Amino acid sequence: MSLDPITLQVMANALRAVAEEMGAALVRSAFSPNIKERRDCSTAIFDDAGRMVVQSASIPVHLGAMPEAVAAVRARGAAPGEVWLVNDPYRGGTHLPDLTMINAIALDGRTAAYAVTRAHHADVGGMAPGSMPAGSRELLQEGIVIPPVRIVRDGEPVEDVIALLLANTRTPAEREGDLRAQLAAHRLAERRLQEVAERHGPDRVRAAFTALFDYAERRTRAAIAAMPDGRYEAAEALEGDGVTEGNLWIRVAVTIAGDSMTVDFAGTDPTGPGNCNCPPAVTRSAVYFVLRCLTDPDIPASAGAFAPVTVLAPPGSLVDARAPAAVAGGNVETSSRIVDAVFSALGQAVPVPAQGQGTMNNLTIGGAGFTYYETIGGGQGASPDADGPSGVHVAMSNTLNTPVEALEVAYPLTVEAYRLRRGTGGPGAHRGGDGVERRVRVLVEADVSVIAERRARGPEGREGGGDGRPGRTTLNGRPLPAKWRGSLRPGDVIGIETPGGGGYGPPEEAIGEDGAHPAAPSENLSP
Repeated sequence: MSLDPITLQVMANALRAVAEEMGAALVRSAFSPNIKERRDCSTAIFDDAGRMVVQSASIPVHLGAMPEAVAAVRARGAAPGEVWLVNDPYRGGTHLPDLTMINAIALDGRTAAYAVTRAHHADVGGMAPGSMPAGSRELLQEGIVIPPVRIVRDGEPVEDVIALLLANTRTPAEREGDLRAQLAAHRLAERRLQEVAERHGPDRVRAAFTALFDYAERRTRAAIAAMPDGRYEAAEALEGDGVTEGNLWIRVAVTIAGDSMTVDFAGTDPTGPGNCNCPPAVTRSAVYFVLRCLTDPDIPASAGAFAPVTVLAPPGSLVDARAPAAVAGGNVETSSRIVDAVFSALGQAVPVPAQGQGTMNNLTIGGAGFTYYETIGGGQGASPDADGPSGVHVAMSNTLNTPVEALEVAYPLTVEAYRLRRGTGGPGAHRGGDGVERRVRVLVEADVSVIAERRARGPEGREGGGDGRPGRTTLNGRPLPAKWRGSLRPGDVIGIETPGGGGYGPPEEAIGEDGAHPAAPSENLSP
C-alpha cells in the first residue's frame, strides 16, 4: 500500500504522538526525582523487523542504542502479552542503570510493532551507591547485569523477577515505583497503537512504517550528497578513566562519498582499565546524533535516517568494548567525546558549532536509604549565527538539572549554591555559553562518585573563537580529579563547576562597544 504525502504526514504525527505520550506517562508516574524531575528516560516505537519508526524528544544516547536491545529481545522470541527487561551493555543495553523494557504489540492478530522505554534508575547495586562508581574495573562492580528476561508474561507481572531485581538495589521502594511506571507506559503504548490501527487500519499503519523509513533515508542521503566528498580526520582525548590518569585517545576518519558516509575509528586506543569504555551501540548512537544535528531536523528520526551511515570500530577498542569491560562512564562521558571528535572531523567539510562542555558532570551521592544522581548542564558552543546557550545539557544528554526544592525534599542534602559561572564561555563574534556552579552539602554520612571531563582543558572555539573555560570539582573547596570516588561526613560540601562552551569567530567581530564579552559576576539561577 502506497501513501500520499498528506496521509504519510498524518500517520507520522499519530505515531509520534504515541511515543511522546508514553514518555509523558512515564515521567508523571515515576517515583524517583531522576526520572520525574530530570526526565532521564526515553521512549520509542519499532516495527516488527526491529527498525525504529518514531521516538520521543528525549535522550540521544538512549535512543540511538535502542535497536540492539530490540534485536536482543526479538532473538528470544518476544510475543504479545509479554514485556521484556534488559540492561546488559553487551546484549542491547548502554550502562547498567539504564533499564530497558520492550513489548511486542499485535495488530490484526500478529506482531506489528514493539514499544520501548529506557529509564535511568538511580541504583541497581554494585560497589557504590548509584551504580556509577568512578574507578570501577569490571562490569559486575557496576550493578546487577540483566540479560533479556520476561518481566510480564501473559499480561501479568512476573513478581519473582521483580523481587530479584529489588533485592539487588539499595532503594527497592523507589525502584519498584519506577519499574511500574515503565510498565504503565507500555500498557498505554499498546492501547494507543491499537487505537491508531482502528482509525486507519492495520495495513495502513504497516505501510506508514515503511514509508517513514524510505522518506527518512531519501532525505538523509540528499543531505549527505550536498556535503563535499572527502576524508576528514580528527582526534579527541579523554582525561583518564578513573584508574589511569593518562589520556585515552579517540581517533576518527569520516569519509563522504556521494550520498553515503563511513565513520571509521581505526587508531582509537584499546579498552581502558577503568569504566570509560563504550559498547558499540553507544558509539553508533553518538555518530547518529551528529548526523541528526547536521541534517534537516524535519527528517523523521526513524531507522531510515541512519541507513546511509556505516560505523567501523576496532574490536576491543575504547569505542567497541567487549565483556567484561566496565562501561558506566563510557555511556555518558566517552559518548560525549565521540560527538566532539566526529563534529571536529565534519567541521572540515561543513559549518559546525564550537565545542560545548563535552561532559555530563555525573554526580552520585548515596547513603543509608537514598541515592541521588544527576548530570549537570554547562555551556553550549556558539554557532556561526548565535551565541551558545548557558547552563544547558549538551550533546548526548537532554535531561534537566534537578530543581533545588525537589532535591532537598527527597534527600538529606542542601544546595549551598546554584548559579551560572559568568564569563566561562569562550569569547568570539558569537560567545560560548557559560557553565554552572552547583555546591551540595551532605547532612549525613554518604559516599560520592564524580565522573566528568573537561577539567584539564576547556572546549575549543571555532573560526578564531576562544576556548571555553574548563570545569572543576571540589570537596570543601579542595580540587579533585575529573573522576573521583570517596566518602563524605556530615557537613562536607561537594562542588561541581561545569565548563563553558567555545566561542565562534574572532572576538573583534563581536557586536558591542568594545567588541568584547567581559566577564560578569556569578548570578543565582532561579530554582
